[in-house]
Amino acid sequence: MALGGGTFVTQNKILPGSYINFVSAAKATAALSDRGIATIPYYLDWGALNEMIEVSTGDLQKNSLKLFGYDYTAPELKPFRELFKNIRIGYLYRIGEGGTEAYNDFATAKYPGERGNKLKVVIDDNADNDGYFDVTLILDGSPVDVQTVQSAADLVDNDFVVWKKEATLDTTAGVNFEGGVSPDGNPDKMKGYYSKYLEIAEGFSFNAIGCPSDDEDVKGLFAAFTKRMRDEQGVKFQCVLHNPGKSSDYEGVVDIQNSVVDEAEQSLVYWVTGVIAGTNVNKSALNKVYDGEYTVDVNFTQTRLEQLIKGGKFTFHRVGADVRVLSDINSLVNVTLEKGEDFKQNQTIRVIDQIANDIAVLFNTKYLGVVPNDADGRISLWADIVKHHEQLQTIRAIENFKGEDVKVSQGDTKRSVVVEDMVSVVNAMAQLYMTCVVA
Repeated sequence: MALGGGTFVTQNKILPGSYINFVSAAKATAALSDRGIATIPYYLDWGALNEMIEVSTGDLQKNSLKLFGYDYTAPELKPFRELFKNIRIGYLYRIGEGGTEAYNDFATAKYPGERGNKLKVVIDDNADNDGYFDVTLILDGSPVDVQTVQSAADLVDNDFVVWKKEATLDTTAGVNFEGGVSPDGNPDKMKGYYSKYLEIAEGFSFNAIGCPSDDEDVKGLFAAFTKRMRDEQGVKFQCVLHNPGKSSDYEGVVDIQNSVVDEAEQSLVYWVTGVIAGTNVNKSALNKVYDGEYTVDVNFTQTRLEQLIKGGKFTFHRVGADVRVLSDINSLVNVTLEKGEDFKQNQTIRVIDQIANDIAVLFNTKYLGVVPNDADGRISLWADIVKHHEQLQTIRAIENFKGEDVKVSQGDTKRSVVVEDMVSVVNAMAQLYMTCVVA
């Protein structure tokens, strides 16, 4: 069972866990956790189906062929190259249903999909050993596996195929695979596929989640998932959507306004998801240069750009020859006493998410069920929180912090502890107002 978490109004929670509120000024240590982790679902014709896989930047560059069926530089992997420009770890999930593995007389493809039809087996007599064969597996014209064996029973399964151990080996110039069918990508069923992905994603920790779909219902699904996880479960991350409409006006949702003109219009989701996940807690993506491979529509007037900022739209604009991020904002528009203007800035959300995630992990692993709720125990918790915040101040993520800004006391029961915390988040410079007096 998951630990309790989220926000609170009164001290009436049942589940053990961490309940943390953030309002406008009205992993088992006090150290800052690293950012740069994102998750996104994808549809492709090769790879583990309906399974979350962890991929590092190195994995993508070195092992993309076996993971996704394509070389790192292939056009099919452009979305992943966009995503990994700014992250270090991605949790990737191939969606779909059904499909068929390609096959021939000697082997069956490891995964369902049309990509398996590009496999081929070539068998030659081994030049040095009579009765032995050199069995070469080829994908799209390039060898991916070579084994020297006496019989098919000796062949070892690899990242691409499962060998048919009962097959009879004989020399052949090449036997192609056939019958590979990609999993169902019926748009009418995609909401169900994405729902399954979100169920799996709930068990992982990440800084940002991206929705690559242009379907309004799917985007609404991602937005609702994000709000539930942030507000009810206490799991802090942001969700990146392309023009979600009614699903926006929330600090946890980043609403991309620009479209891609040379491919699917929502393709910027990959790059922005990487930026939202990978931007350091003490940094802003304001004015960041888009260094991806898509052509971005930035045909906006100054008046329109002002409207987009007011509307909570994460927007790109042209500065000289560059395409840059206009403002590092989320979709929050309607502010309240609890969530003021500062909550519109993603840099603010990064800081408070860092605090929430780090302190929850600290409490749940070091204190929960272990440390007595007496004066000494509460002083220890206070000291860890102060140490954590001092690190944030050292890297200039917060300012003017003092130990007395944190207060730890016993709650309404002997088992609960209440923390009152106050931080002043630093944001990057955005406007310069200068008066020059000429004498």
